[in-house]
Amino acid sequence: MPRGKITVRETLRISFKDGVFASIMSGVTEQYFTPFALALGATAQQIGWVSGFPQLFGSLAQLFSVQAVHRIGGRLKLLVGVVTAQATFLALIALLAWTAAAQPVALFLALLVLFVSAGALAGPAWGSLMTEYIPKQKRGRYFGWRNRVVGLVHVASMIVAGLVLYRVSSRSAVLGFAIIFSAGALGRFVSATYLARMRDVPQRHDPAADFTFYRFIVRFRHSNFVKFVAFTAMMSLATYLSAPFFAVFMLRDLGFSYFTYMVLQVLATLAGLFALPMWGMHADAVGNARVLRLCGLFACMIPLLWLASRNVVYLACVQMLSGFVWSGFTLAASNFIYDAVTPSKRVRCISYFNVLNGVAIFTGASLGGFLASKLPPLQGHPLLTLFMLSGVCRLAVYFALFNRFREVRASREVSIRELFFSVVGIRPLVGMSQD
Repeated sequence: MPRGKITVRETLRISFKDGVFASIMSGVTEQYFTPFALALGATAQQIGWVSGFPQLFGSLAQLFSVQAVHRIGGRLKLLVGVVTAQATFLALIALLAWTAAAQPVALFLALLVLFVSAGALAGPAWGSLMTEYIPKQKRGRYFGWRNRVVGLVHVASMIVAGLVLYRVSSRSAVLGFAIIFSAGALGRFVSATYLARMRDVPQRHDPAADFTFYRFIVRFRHSNFVKFVAFTAMMSLATYLSAPFFAVFMLRDLGFSYFTYMVLQVLATLAGLFALPMWGMHADAVGNARVLRLCGLFACMIPLLWLASRNVVYLACVQMLSGFVWSGFTLAASNFIYDAVTPSKRVRCISYFNVLNGVAIFTGASLGGFLASKLPPLQGHPLLTLFMLSGVCRLAVYFALFNRFREVRASREVSIRELFFSVVGIRPLVGMSQD
C-alpha cells in the first residue's frame, strides 16, 4: 500500500541504502574513538569518560525526543535534522585530528558528546517509524537480514580504517584518524540525503501515551516492560565496568598494533553478523525473552575468558564468541521493545529505555575508569582484575533479574537448554530448518 508518493517496499529500500552509508560511518568510528583518545594522551579515567559521558548525555537527550517530534512536525523531519547534525559534529572531530588544539582530550569529549547525542535523538524516531512498515511476525528475520547486510559494509569500513591507521601511524599518531573520521562524516551526510527521500507515517495522538519518566520508573513492580528495562540497564552497567577497557588492554598493556586490534574487532563483528539471521529465526520461533536469557548468560562469561590467556589466537576466539552472543542479545532486546509497546507509545518507551541504559553505561564506564588504576593487579595487569569484577557483577545481575520479565508474543514453550542445543545445531527445534 502506498504511503504518500512511494510504497512501503520503496521506503524500506531507501532505508536500506541509508543504513549502508550509516554503517560506513559507524565502521570507521565506533571501534576507533577509544584508540583516538589514547593517541591524544587520555588517561584510564578519561577513557571511562569517553565511553560514559556521551552515553549519558545522549540518553538524557532522548527525554525530549517526543516533544522534538511534535515540535518539528514529524519523525522523519527530526531524523533528517539530527543525522545532518551528527555528520557535522563528526566532521569537526576529524578537523580536531588535523589540528594541534590545546586540551585535545577535553575538546574531543565535548564534540563526541554532541555527536552521540544527535545520533541518540534519531534512534527512537527511526525505530518507531520502521515498525510502522514491518509486520510483527517478520521483524526478527527482517532486522536480522538487514543488520547482517549493512553490517558487512560496517566490517569492510572497519578493515579499511584499520589499514589506514596501520599505514599512517608511523608518520603521525593522529593523521590516520583525521582521514577515517572525514570519510565517516561524508558517509553520514549521504545517509541524510536518503532519509530525506523517505515518507513519514502520521501518528495519532493517544493521551495514554503521555506518561512521565517518573511514572514509568515507579511501575517497576507491576510493569513487565519496566522489569525488562531494569534487566538490560543493570546488565549494561556491569558490562561497561570493563567494556571500554578491552581496547586499552590490547593497545596499551599488550602492545598490539592497530592492525592486530582491527583484526580482533573485525572477527567479533563478523561473528555477530553471521549469527544475526539465526538469532532472528529463533527469536521469531521461541520469543525474544528466551533469546535474551540465553545470550545474557554467555555474556556474563566473556570478561572472565580474558583471564585465561593473552595469546592472539585465543583472544580471537573470545572475540568471536563475544560478537556471536551480543548480536543475539541486542537483536532480541530491540525486538522485545517493538513487541511489548504499542505504536503510540514507542517513541517515548524507546526513549526511556535508552535513558536508563545510558545512565547505566555512564555509571559503569566511569566507575570502571576510576577502578582501573586503583585495583590490585591480577597476573600483572590491574585491568584483568577489572575484567573479573565485571564478570562477577554480570552474573549477579543476571541471576537476580533474568526471570523477572516474561515473553509478550505467542511463541513455543522451550527451555533455555533446548534453545542452546538448537542454536549450536545439536538438536534443532522443530520447523527451524524449514523456516
